[in-house]
Amino acid sequence: MRIDKFLKNARIIKRRQVAKEACENGRVSINEKLAKPGSLVEEGDLVEVVFGKSKLKFRVTSLIDGAKKNNAISMYEVIDD
Repeated sequence: MRIDKFLKNARIIKRRQVAKEACENGRVSINEKLAKPGSLVEEGDLVEVVFGKSKLKFRVTSLIDGAKKNNAISMYEVIDD
């Protein structure tokens, strides 16, 4: 699944266009490599998203296309540094 689509489906970023712009601006990385909007994400990947001064680091646990709100939280596991 594309990273911009994953971020939207998992409800980490509200809109896909905003997720795309975050990738284009270098604020998203997959396994410590900068991600483009079309970069593929797989189960087990480590993703980091920078929101201003804060960071969200998480591991992808499942890929659900068109996830409902109740299922979205199960798509990733937050990792504390």
